[in-house]
Amino acid sequence: MITYVTEAHYVDGYRLAVTFNTGESAVVDFSRLIAETTLFAPLRDVGQFKSFYLDGWPTLAWPCGLDIAPEALYQMATGKLPAWMMEAASAETALSHA
Repeated sequence: MITYVTEAHYVDGYRLAVTFNTGESAVVDFSRLIAETTLFAPLRDVGQFKSFYLDGWPTLAWPCGLDIAPEALYQMATGKLPAWMMEAASAETALSHA
């Protein structure tokens, strides 16, 4: 099953509460990503950060053109890879040992 975002809500600062189609939800803190990566620098303005929306994938996106892959967001939120990525990695490992 492909993992995607079903809901997202602003919490405070650079934190968003996200829910995935897996039923899992978490508060994700984007502070470090925004502070340490040039790509996400436009979101240092909290007003810009708060203007997120769910795009057509659906995943988080911002009007400035930034988005974040749902798989990466899932890993940030849960600390684990989406199930389909784990299955693909297991299949690849099995093939390499055949």
